[in-house]
Amino acid sequence: MPPSTEHALLLERLLEGIEQELPRAVALRRRLHAHPELAHAEEQTAASVAAELPVSCQAAAATGWLAQVGADAPGAPVAVRAELDGLPIEERTGAEFAAQGNVMHACGHDVHMAALVALTRAAHSLGGALPAPLLAVFQPSEEAYPSGAQQLADAELAAIAPAAIVAAHVHPELPWGTVGLDAGTVNASCDAVTITIEGEPTHGAYPHRGRDPILAIAEVVVALHAQLGRRIDPLHSASLTVGVLEGGSAENVIPQHARARAALRAHLPEDRATLRQMVEEVTSGIAAAHGCNSTVELAPGEPALENDAGIVARARELLVNAGLTAAAEWRSCGSDDFAFFSALAPVAMAFVGLNGADGFTTRPLHHPELLVPDAAVAAVARAQAVLYVAATPST
Repeated sequence: MPPSTEHALLLERLLEGIEQELPRAVALRRRLHAHPELAHAEEQTAASVAAELPVSCQAAAATGWLAQVGADAPGAPVAVRAELDGLPIEERTGAEFAAQGNVMHACGHDVHMAALVALTRAAHSLGGALPAPLLAVFQPSEEAYPSGAQQLADAELAAIAPAAIVAAHVHPELPWGTVGLDAGTVNASCDAVTITIEGEPTHGAYPHRGRDPILAIAEVVVALHAQLGRRIDPLHSASLTVGVLEGGSAENVIPQHARARAALRAHLPEDRATLRQMVEEVTSGIAAAHGCNSTVELAPGEPALENDAGIVARARELLVNAGLTAAAEWRSCGSDDFAFFSALAPVAMAFVGLNGADGFTTRPLHHPELLVPDAAVAAVARAQAVLYVAATPST
């Protein structure tokens, strides 16, 4: 169903309110950026957000907040999510409000939070004009496990039973002024695996006296990347990254064990299962060939993120009302624990483009030199407003 006139009028009023809130929101963004906190330790961040909200908050998932406006509106609330946590990265942006130390908002979470505060304040100013309550979800621990979204989905949000859950996330690869917003799978599932090879230690001058786990783990790493292209349909989206290799303490000693940590990503559930099985088979086979033993520990992560077709269709029609345009089809093997919310309600995430914004230097997400421009606060708030309106019923 296309958006109604009521949807368009509601969005117009929200955008007017957001415009009034932007100076305050940008100032909040800069304070949040200067003082990032890691997952499950976002106490100061959460307090700074709560101080700017126009309603009282409910604590959630330990360090998170839920804030509802328009409680007298009919029906279940539409939830809008923003993330609280930073990353263990030392910032190298040179910004006057850059973080000092080894924690950084290198994924735009500071912008998402400030934008959601602006939207919440704008919605509150409308009083009883909302067609559905707006539930602002300030979620802890998007960047680490245990997942804050999963904790909320299992507890506080499950009790509230929202009608829909939406979010907007900045992305440096999309053009400024555009929004990636497509139906179906837009992000991959992600599982973490730890591979341990146990060998027999010996002096490097006498390798035949031992069993070499370093050589075995090296073959495992190469074989896993090769097998990915032989186990998964080449037309499907899937990836494998070995990001950690550990083993040994001296160049002339064959150690007892070696370890690798990897991330497995897939858009389809059946491919996710195939990747898990592949790691087990490749690791055990290669370890045995080297006379070693092996273990594979799997830490299941977030599922693939599937955007609701109805919300997306209505939101795409409304983008122009917010001064935004739909980007070319955008899907990736990135992952986000926002996908856990799909167990509760229809979900939709939009990706707000940054490439080409005034003064923005393109850097990938999680890069120490990524500095999202202040102007993105407005762009994200407008995208959040579009998604909220698209998820509400017509009045």
